[in-house]
Amino acid sequence: MTEPGEDAGSRDSGHDGHSRHGGEGTARRTVLGAATVGATALRLPSAAAMSPAAAGPAQSGPARPPGPARHRPTEQPPSRELRAMLREIDPRRVEATVRKLVSFGTRHTLSAQDDPVRGIGAARDWLLAELRRRAQASGGRMTVELQSYVQQPAPRVPVATRITNVVATLRGSVTPDRIYVISGHYDSRNSDPMNATGDAPGADDDASGVAVVLELARVFATRRPAATLVFAAVAGEEQGLYGAGHMARTYRGRQADVQGMFTNDIVGSPTAEDGSRDPYTIRLFAEGVPTAETPEQAEVRRSVGGENDSPSRQLARFVRDTAENDATGMRVRVIFRRDRYLRSGDHIPFLQQAYPAGRFTEPAENYAHQHQDVRMVDGKQYGDLPEFCDFGFITRVARVNAAALWSLAHAPGTPRGAKIRTTALGNSTELAWERGPEPDLAGYEVVWRETTEPEWTHVIPAGNVARHAVGLSKDNVFFGIRAFNHSGLRSPVAFCTPQP
Repeated sequence: MTEPGEDAGSRDSGHDGHSRHGGEGTARRTVLGAATVGATALRLPSAAAMSPAAAGPAQSGPARPPGPARHRPTEQPPSRELRAMLREIDPRRVEATVRKLVSFGTRHTLSAQDDPVRGIGAARDWLLAELRRRAQASGGRMTVELQSYVQQPAPRVPVATRITNVVATLRGSVTPDRIYVISGHYDSRNSDPMNATGDAPGADDDASGVAVVLELARVFATRRPAATLVFAAVAGEEQGLYGAGHMARTYRGRQADVQGMFTNDIVGSPTAEDGSRDPYTIRLFAEGVPTAETPEQAEVRRSVGGENDSPSRQLARFVRDTAENDATGMRVRVIFRRDRYLRSGDHIPFLQQAYPAGRFTEPAENYAHQHQDVRMVDGKQYGDLPEFCDFGFITRVARVNAAALWSLAHAPGTPRGAKIRTTALGNSTELAWERGPEPDLAGYEVVWRETTEPEWTHVIPAGNVARHAVGLSKDNVFFGIRAFNHSGLRSPVAFCTPQP
């Protein structure tokens, strides 16, 4: 933590969504009646409340997992394969990772890089060995590297300092150029951000996030995701997001197609400062107005709307659609904000490079257990110690990440070029987009909602085409496009913007 400085459950009438080939010149049309326009297409599911057993072991007291949630027609239930993967995520391994990282005493970015038992160098070398061990199960598909650069003197970096990310890349088997990144930062700090020698255990901030990354790397290494997945433990976060910044700039320099990035930062405990607990909720921060928005894009947004429809917002909606269910046992509370007040995390450098990104953080932070010297004051323990972590909770957070990542990797990529054609005035809307490159692409769906709704409320099958006309006025509602494949997996939504 860095301080300041399948399936759609309710569809509109229209053509079926089965695969039918159609080029750019082929348009299909859905005609909607007035009664359909007024409906919200939302209802409660008939499923029973989520079972506590589905949430896995936890030190969570009497609280219960979430019951039936408000139905979203864009939801995607987990497959049998995904459920099996989520059951493999092991709280004992999560705990072991957190305790091992704490054992290095301090992982401050400016601490020793050549001490074999204490400091950030020792943590770096252990993480490298652990990820290499996980990669052995991949049959050569996962590669592990140290990604380093020398940060010249800057705020909180008084002398030139080598900053090293530990990165495992699991190459996709179908569309390897499409990339999704999950990260946690392995550096730590205590009360003084410049104290590189004192103890800084960093159990919650952010050994917890690194534990999520390592456990997912282990589970995913034996699988063959269609797209490429990257598991990163980054450094320099507490000094100014330096490691993540270098990583994001490196991807942008390669023109890499990073279609989603998640940082897990402070995901270790559901207990707030007042002792209240929310053990089945994880927050996901997602920006509205894009950080990297150009002046031209800003002018379009001011003209037609879209403040709630950035790529990062669509990514967050996708996480809820795929990871808020009985297989994870968690609620995903999407926060319509880039990050917490006047604070920042490792997703922000990716946003600065125009990559969709979000931040997972526990439901309510306990500030006595982050950025604090380890000490006892009037009987109260301060310090970011492992005894304040809930390893069952971290395990469930890992399941949320895994459900979203696996679904992203196996669904088609987010459609490109989603446009509303505006060459002529009228009370219907013609949409157009670019066909994706996936060999198992089966077709597309139009989603729409009233401008006052925070979630997509209607889904219209459009077929395997690149154009579709809808009997709704573009002046009254928002439109998006999502792709689906022959397995029934849906992509994140692409928000439609005007095309003259």
